Amino acid sequence: MLKKVLVLGGSFGGLTAAFEVKRRLGEHIDVTVISKDDRFVFLPSLPWLVTGHRQAAALTLPLSDILTSRKIHFVHGTACGIDPVRMQVTTETETHNYDYLVIATGPHLACEEIPGLGPKQGHTHCIFTLEYAQRSREAWQKLLANPGPIVLGSTQMASCFGPYYELAFELDQELRRRRMRHKVPITYLTSESCLGHMGIGGLGASRRFIEDEFAKRDINAVVSHAVTEVEPESIHLDNGSRLPFKLAMLAPPFKGVAGVAHLGNPRGFIPVDSHYRHQQYANIYAVGVAVAMAPREPTPVPTGVPKTGHMTVRMAKTAAFNIAADCNNTAPLAIEDLNVLCLMGMGKTGALMFADPILPPRQRSLLKQGRWVPWAKAGLERYFLWKMRHGLSRLP
Repeated sequence: MLKKVLVLGGSFGGLTAAFEVKRRLGEHIDVTVISKDDRFVFLPSLPWLVTGHRQAAALTLPLSDILTSRKIHFVHGTACGIDPVRMQVTTETETHNYDYLVIATGPHLACEEIPGLGPKQGHTHCIFTLEYAQRSREAWQKLLANPGPIVLGSTQMASCFGPYYELAFELDQELRRRRMRHKVPITYLTSESCLGHMGIGGLGASRRFIEDEFAKRDINAVVSHAVTEVEPESIHLDNGSRLPFKLAMLAPPFKGVAGVAHLGNPRGFIPVDSHYRHQQYANIYAVGVAVAMAPREPTPVPTGVPKTGHMTVRMAKTAAFNIAADCNNTAPLAIEDLNVLCLMGMGKTGALMFADPILPPRQRSLLKQGRWVPWAKAGLERYFLWKMRHGLSRLP
């Protein structure tokens, strides 16, 4: 009887895990992907969608087409619950059995934790989903027609900082190109203890680099503050001060998604061992943002540890290798430390940041700026979309 692998999530981690398991075990495994989204989205390029340098169609792929072509089943639905004893996942309409489960669900964007936060029931925008990025683009167009202050950045318990730094640089460049920068003050608000901290103590000389670049571009920084409330055109901070805005784009707090949170820590993230197996249930794996990772040391305002696409793909390949190893009764693969690689667009230039391992103290760290970085990021976008379109977890 075929073993069944169930993958929750259709982004970087979910697709990589599904393709890699199928590549390793072929006809000897039954693989199903359950995803609330019916499209794969190349999330790192969403800041370019906001500025109009990308269209949604150029960044998305239909999951049904790319999975079916690899003989992987696709279920368009939301995982509402997991029974790890019966080895079942329930969606809104069905129950699915599994022998192995891979949780790659990404985050729940917990806008509800801060009154007035978020694009649906609040007054701020966000770029972590295609829908939210499209709303941000509409808000950006309105600001261009009626200029005023912008506030960008990250709230307490956010776990992904790079895209908002990128957005600050990209919007600054676009405003200068339109000769409107003097009409639009930009403030960067963040829960990080210093600029460039990124939730991981910085990457190389990122603190000094970001501080210098913000000074050159007249971007004001407000660091190490929590947001207590957002009103129309006003952000309340924990020290009693307020930041006025005409447009605000803030990363919300991150939590584990509802359907898997009961298997995780108090914020719903999944604890795993060095094989990316759940610490209690050996046939459940977790990858990407769903994984619980503690910061090396606490910060005055709490932040999460980011999990980039680069990190997520490595986790997913490790989980897939270990599922195949368990099926074949061979030795599993352990990953003790992850490294992080980030390509950040900055308008006409950009920065490459690398740290190994992700949390200090480190063996290596690197930060390089150059006009070649946006070209490299655009090349990575084309390569990854090509790879996903053809159902590849690595180069053939």
